[in-house]
Amino acid sequence: MPIELQIIRASEFIRVGPQGHFDLESSKEVLKVLASACRKRGINQALLDLRELRPGPTPVFSPKDLATLVNTFQEFGFVPSQRLAVLYESDPHHRASLFAFIGRTRGWQVQAFAVFEEAITWLSASEPGQVDDDSNSPEAQVIPVRQQTSDPS
Repeated sequence: MPIELQIIRASEFIRVGPQGHFDLESSKEVLKVLASACRKRGINQALLDLRELRPGPTPVFSPKDLATLVNTFQEFGFVPSQRLAVLYESDPHHRASLFAFIGRTRGWQVQAFAVFEEAITWLSASEPGQVDDDSNSPEAQVIPVRQQTSDPS
């Protein structure tokens, strides 16, 4: 089953202020635009790609910052039936995992991954109990196909 996926790279939404520190408000505004665009385009899976980030000795994001970023997705259209994968290369402060945990406690389908292929597999997997075809959806209708026979005369 094909999926349409939005990849949101860290460089597209993480903003730093003049002193080189993480700017939560600017980052939140950019993330709002990206989340809103996903919703408008009907995209139900997004990959937050944080592999470019190089964690320092102290965490950049506080738990409160992470909760604020999770709320940003919710405020601008992401709903619990949509999936968000967080992909990281290194997570020594467990911030990607904490972001996913906060999202899950709020009823979202959020998961953190260190391996790209695992993230894509999770994003493309059917939800438990979901059938891959649309024949059981309430909108689905059976449309008979009439076969026209040719008249030899």
